[in-house]
Amino acid sequence: MHRTTLGDFELTVVSDGTYFLDGGAFFGVVPKTMWSKRVTPDEQNRLDVGLNSLLVRTGTKNILIETGIGNKLPDKMAQIYKQPAQLLDNLHAAGVAPEDIDIVINTHLHFDHCGWNTVRRGDRAVATFPNAKYYAQEQEWEHGRLQLERDAVSYMSPNYDPLLESGQMVLLNGDLEILPGISVRVFPGHTANMQAVMIESGGKKACYISDLIPTSAHLDLTWVMAFDLFPLQTIASRKKYYSWAIPDRCLTVFTHDDAAPWGYVEQGDRGRLRLTGLP
Repeated sequence: MHRTTLGDFELTVVSDGTYFLDGGAFFGVVPKTMWSKRVTPDEQNRLDVGLNSLLVRTGTKNILIETGIGNKLPDKMAQIYKQPAQLLDNLHAAGVAPEDIDIVINTHLHFDHCGWNTVRRGDRAVATFPNAKYYAQEQEWEHGRLQLERDAVSYMSPNYDPLLESGQMVLLNGDLEILPGISVRVFPGHTANMQAVMIESGGKKACYISDLIPTSAHLDLTWVMAFDLFPLQTIASRKKYYSWAIPDRCLTVFTHDDAAPWGYVEQGDRGRLRLTGLP
């Protein structure tokens, strides 16, 4: 289990396991001859990628950023992607029960980022974290409601609509500080309203960057996913992020990197970006 301190906060990467994604889709227009030097696909061209949530203990609050795939996938999707459903077990291993979570933040509402928001109880979906307030962007939710041909499969309303009905989910409009040291900032590209989570304590910074930079193999500005709805905005948002994350030495947390869930982005020779681990 990956754990570190950031000022007065404790950060723990808590995984929901790994799942399959197609290598070509994961790297978009980047040729396989290039991306396969960084990651190794199986015989079906699939990559086994991580489902990293981040637990932030502030001393008074427990914040969970992202909730993985969960355990409610339809059978066909579970066969395609896998359904590891390990988040609650790994939270338990970290010493946290669902009742201990005070805040849940979803960077966006794709099924692999908010699946454990809810669990089935009979024929209903109810909050997995009964004492938590959940936060997501309102326009992200509105987009999911449209069920457009391009990405309808990514939005599963049982992951969030029951929380809106119960009053547990708060829909945001843009950048906002949720509590001291924890804020969200919208970085469009993967979706129009995907938000990253900024964490700051004791003069140190971290950012759960979500699918803007899904793994450490995606540091290059133009290595964007085929899943990104607005790839040119992804590139612009990455430039914006690097412009302050590199000089401020911000710890970058990757949502889909099972091997290297976090690290510091640096600019090396000829402007090439690289990742260095924690000391």
